[in-house]
Order: sequence, then C-alpha cells, then structure tokens
Amino acid sequence: MVNMGFNIGDLHFKNPVLTASGTFGYGSEFDDFINVSDLGGIILKGTTLEPREGNPYPRMAETASGMLNSVGLQNKGIDYFEQVIYDKVTRYDTNVIININGSTIDDYVALAERVGRLEKIPAIELNISCPNVKMGGMAFGTNPYSTREVTKAVRAVYKKKLIVKLSPNVTNIVDFARIVEEEGADAVSLINTLLGMAVDVKSMKPSLATITGGLSGPAIKPVALRMVWQVANAVSIPVIGIGGIMNTTDALEFFLAGASAIQVGTASFVDPQISIKILEGIEKYLVTKGYSDIRDIVGIINRR
Repeated sequence: MVNMGFNIGDLHFKNPVLTASGTFGYGSEFDDFINVSDLGGIILKGTTLEPREGNPYPRMAETASGMLNSVGLQNKGIDYFEQVIYDKVTRYDTNVIININGSTIDDYVALAERVGRLEKIPAIELNISCPNVKMGGMAFGTNPYSTREVTKAVRAVYKKKLIVKLSPNVTNIVDFARIVEEEGADAVSLINTLLGMAVDVKSMKPSLATITGGLSGPAIKPVALRMVWQVANAVSIPVIGIGGIMNTTDALEFFLAGASAIQVGTASFVDPQISIKILEGIEKYLVTKGYSDIRDIVGIINRR
C-alpha cells in the first residue's frame, strides 16, 4: 500500500494530483469521464468579485507543442458562485479550492473575505500571475512590491490555507517565492502561462484579438520544471508544480525536482481522463521502485 497523501499545513490532501484552474471548469464537466472525488483536489476556474465577459474573440490559438489563450478570466462573479455553483461543486469528496483574481488589492481582499466565509472551501489560490487581463493579474505578480502588498493584505483577512500562484514572466522567480513565503503564504503554485503570441500569415493579423496570450502545454515544461526546482530549493513551504504535464513521466519529473504536488492543465483538453491516469501511473511507479510514500521521492535529485 502506497501513501499518496500530502499536506499544506494541517490541510490534508488524499493524493498530490490536482487540476489546474481554467482547465477543469467546476468539475462537473468531467463527471462523464472520471470520478472527480478520486483526485487530491480541484482548483476552480478563476473567480472575480464582479462578472467578467473576458476578452474578445479569437482568444485561443494552437501552437507547436502547446496553445495560447487569452480568455481573460471570463466568469459570472462571486455572487453567482455562492448562489449556484457552491453547493454543486462541494459535493465532491476532495479539496475544492477557488482561484481568486482582482484588479486592485481591495478587490483581492474583498473576495478573499467572501470566500473565507464559505465553510466547505478550505483554501484559495491567489492568482497574481494571469497574463491575459488588462488590469491586475500579472501586474501584481511581476512587481516585487505589489506581490508583497497583495499577499500581505490577503493574508491579513484570510485565515484558511493560502496558495499563491506565481508568474514565470519575471527575471528571478525565486525572489517572488521568498516574498510570498515571508508574507504568510502556506504554499506556492507555479508556473502560470508564459506570455507569447502567434500570427496568422493568411490574414496577416495576430492570431489572438488581444495580440498576446498565455502559452501552455508541453512546450513550457522545461521552463516550469527548472523554476519548480529553483523554488523548491529556496523556500520551506510546499511547491505545487504546473506546466506542460501531459503524462505520468512529466508529473514524476516535477516530484523528483521538488514539487509536493502537481496540477494537470492543458492535458485535460486532450484527454479528459488524464488526471486519473497520471495518478494511477505515479502509484505504479512508486510500487515498482519500492517506495511506500510519495514524499520519499520529492526532491530526490537534490539528494543524489
């Protein structure tokens, strides 16, 4: 029997396979394909105080070994979530975590306070790294001062587990990880998408209406893996690895590099069962290698 569990503080996760915000909806979209409750947790799509229509179309484009998106945090706002979504999504027997977004620090604080009152939501993922919104988002995650201020402000009002999602679009991501740890983050998740663009040579126009968007998929995995390794060696809080995880081998690389958990994102668009397949693959790998606990392989490349 393999122990697949991990903790963020005193919050227990039955296993370390989570789903990435914006790629898994509210979970119900995958009910026909998997038992969502078998996952360690689900990170819900980005939520804001007020409804957002998102960016104009086209806002997705396929690229070599990946995809660009500039959806722009389209959602119906926290009121709708509380009234319509909350009871449905918390029926799952797993940790349900909200990814929160804002245009100002006051937005983040107000939203964190609202979510903090929802009994069945044990944690938030503070998204200060979205490259697809005109205001807020990545502006907070690429400026050390803003990163510190927004994390400090949210930590002051939110008493449950705080995960901060970091941007790769910075000179040294370790500096930002250390800042959020200093300001009370319980964990960090990384990386969000890399800023990129594509051009349609037929129309001679950018492929996205916003011109630039967030690059995800296998193309970004080496960058994500490097950053996870750097951060895991620099902070003492758990690191959740994200970026181009398409199969079990990809996921294992992140654990070996120092991630305590991983999030599956773009791969779910390709194969809606992939998160469960990865979970089963990790357990099989551990048995084959003679390990009884997932924690035994976390960061093992640094011990050899």
